Amino acid sequence: MIKKLIAPVLMITLLSGLWGCKNNKSPETWTDKELDKWFTKAEFLNGWNVQPDNSINRKTFAINYFRNKERWDKAFMFLSKSNLSTLAPGRHNIDGDNLYASVTDYLTKDESEAGFEAHRKYADIQYVVRGKEIIQIAPIEKKDSIMQGYDESRDIEFFTTSEHKALEAVPEKFFIFFPSDAHKPGLKTEMPDSVRKVVIKVRLD
Repeated sequence: MIKKLIAPVLMITLLSGLWGCKNNKSPETWTDKELDKWFTKAEFLNGWNVQPDNSINRKTFAINYFRNKERWDKAFMFLSKSNLSTLAPGRHNIDGDNLYASVTDYLTKDESEAGFEAHRKYADIQYVVRGKEIIQIAPIEKKDSIMQGYDESRDIEFFTTSEHKALEAVPEKFFIFFPSDAHKPGLKTEMPDSVRKVVIKVRLD
């Protein structure tokens, strides 16, 4: 009787194990369809009613999100629960150097007045609370001439790129930039505009 039960039990255990692996696999192995489904469902927003821009690298985002889920959840919770229009300019600690928000008010500028930038330790969640600006983006591989070498204390470097594309940043959407994403934010559209922006710095270790 015991011998007769062994085979079914082993089969059930094996199938359960396989099912569990399939449903808990790393985003590194997700298909494009699985990435699109997760990104579109957007449960990571934690109630924040702003849409992620389609320029966000879905696979890179998913991998980093699940690697440090608590940190990213805190970031989106801050964006969801804070009155971003009235936050004082400057730094707002969420989790020390692991996670903090930077609030700035400025006038957008001509593209000749800025360089492309990139970071190595942090990802940026960039959100224009008020106003409108252009953000130019490019893969880091398109880095051309160095304008200012990497400053470790500020986690930033500036350079030109061989090519790029321009995106409009408005209050209806947000952007995420990883170390692989060169970006030049704060640029004017047709005319300079008064912008309020919140940037959440998410440490990637």
